[in-house]
Amino acid sequence: MTTTELDRVPEVAPRDYGSPLASKLEHLWATKPGIVGWLGSVDHKEIGLRYIVTAFVFLLVGGLEALVFRIQLAWPNQHLLSPAQYDQLFSMHGATMILWYAFPVLTGFSVYLQPLVLGTRDMAMPRLNAFTYWVYLFSGLYLYVGLALGSAPNAGWFNYVPYASRPYNPGLNIDFYALANILLGISTTLGSLNFVVTILHQRAPGMSINRMPILSWGTLTISVGNLFAMPSVTLAFFFLWLDRQFGTHFYDPPSGQPLLWQHLFWMWGHPWVYVIVLPALSMVSEALPVLCRRPLVGYTAVALATVLTMVLGFGVWLHHMFATGLPNIALAFFSAVSLFIVIPSAVSNFAWLATIWTGRPVFNTAFLFFVGFIVVFVIGGVSGFMTGSVPADWQLTDTYFVVAHIHYVLIGWNLFAVMGASYFWFPKMFGRMLDEHLGRWNFWLMFIGFNVGFFPMHITGLLGMPRRVYTYPDGMGWDTLNLIITIGSYVMAAGMLLFIVNVFYSLRRGVVAGPNPWDAATLEWSTPSPPPPYNFVVIPTLASRTPLWEDRLDEGPYRSELNEGMPLDHGKEVLGTSSLDAQPNVILRMPEDSLVPLFFALVLTLLFAGLIVKFWWLVVTCIGAGLLLQLIWLWPRSELRERRP
Repeated sequence: MTTTELDRVPEVAPRDYGSPLASKLEHLWATKPGIVGWLGSVDHKEIGLRYIVTAFVFLLVGGLEALVFRIQLAWPNQHLLSPAQYDQLFSMHGATMILWYAFPVLTGFSVYLQPLVLGTRDMAMPRLNAFTYWVYLFSGLYLYVGLALGSAPNAGWFNYVPYASRPYNPGLNIDFYALANILLGISTTLGSLNFVVTILHQRAPGMSINRMPILSWGTLTISVGNLFAMPSVTLAFFFLWLDRQFGTHFYDPPSGQPLLWQHLFWMWGHPWVYVIVLPALSMVSEALPVLCRRPLVGYTAVALATVLTMVLGFGVWLHHMFATGLPNIALAFFSAVSLFIVIPSAVSNFAWLATIWTGRPVFNTAFLFFVGFIVVFVIGGVSGFMTGSVPADWQLTDTYFVVAHIHYVLIGWNLFAVMGASYFWFPKMFGRMLDEHLGRWNFWLMFIGFNVGFFPMHITGLLGMPRRVYTYPDGMGWDTLNLIITIGSYVMAAGMLLFIVNVFYSLRRGVVAGPNPWDAATLEWSTPSPPPPYNFVVIPTLASRTPLWEDRLDEGPYRSELNEGMPLDHGKEVLGTSSLDAQPNVILRMPEDSLVPLFFALVLTLLFAGLIVKFWWLVVTCIGAGLLLQLIWLWPRSELRERRP
């Protein structure tokens, strides 16, 4: 069927959301009113929005930190900040953007959208979902308490030893950073486990593994990756804390090995690049075809490339250690893998280009951000390919060329995909459209500002400007370029400010969206906007990857059933299905709203506060309180027992 025919078919409107069954489900699933109900909510949509809003707050804070030290770097010999202040500010900027913004914002979209695109009513473990959010929030607050006390991290977000060891850094700066990262690691690991179980065992009947949305492939892949990667960096920070507090020698010579830190850190750090990139890629692969009025070109190839990229990501950590004097055989192997990993990434890129070329693009703000993402994706990929070559890396390492690459990959890839996704899914989340006129200004300011702000860093790096310098002398040939970089940073900040204005304006005066304003194909668009607490009146049954486009595509004799199915109205219930074919095999009772996740997260944070100041009585008290809360959490309840469909 041609794309013209696709455009002529009207959207599928949701039915039965005003029925007695819907009213009963509303009563069963709705969050209780008031502050207690809000704090105790386990609704994945509320938690997802909290993740997104919190991550955007950290983005703004991290951006403001960058704007301050960009003033210092705009001209030579500036001393707005002292060396110590600069070290803390750029370390906080890097940690905030990479750890407390880039992945959590993707987590927020996944928490909100995954149950909807999978055709279920909630995450597999709702209370754990709430707990991971609270721990994430408190870990960020924990880090910024250190900043407020003048003890922010000051060794960069990578925190290399021996500089991060106590003999060279005796304050609490690194202790705050280490313990905040362990807290964040707890949240990330448990959240990833929740995603794996949800995606493998709560898909709608008929949604076999080869019918999963690409959005789910991205989340599933990086969640499995996190389960292997996060223990490495958590262990690295725990060893460092033991070295600093109890005199162990994991990293201190002669019995310890400083290079062990880099191995443990980058065993996590390079997979982390793909953890904060692959969900962004999957959001582009999910939304871009809708705006091109056709299914994604090469679905199977893109899904396999997503998995392969994550697998190969575990084989390139030495990419960051080419200048450390490792054996030539190791350099050759990891250089080869660093170059080979470009191939699966290119698969997605060519799939997007083919989708645009063979479709009929709708040139709205979301589409512009996705196209901007593709441009940034190519630039960041090429610069990464260059540093994968050992001789080139020896020349470029620890220069501003690497800073440019990091910003294109860790921030550019993430941010442009997130902005496009925000314009695309905002109507589903809030029932109103973001303003298109403001949106286009938003895009061009951010796109121009980003490239003006970060592309010249490649040139300053090639001219020899080192990373992590708080100022620089005149006459080095970097003056004009650094001024351009600073101007670009402020233009990009203006674009971000315009996005915030657009959000607040559209929440009050935006055009009412309706259930499916983009005429999209997946299950979330079969629900009202915003979706009700229970998501679906009945559990849908799927016959294809694009249930809302089946009539127009006419790919087979069978059709998905969205309006008839299991009501699951004997309480808060979800359907459990088999991992490969999504065959129903159990009905699971979901827990009610609870304050226990919040209290448990508070107790855990207080425990870490006791560790930082060595109040061992507080640590022991929190361990006892935590065990009691776990007992309350896990106490068997008859209403949570499963039953067969």
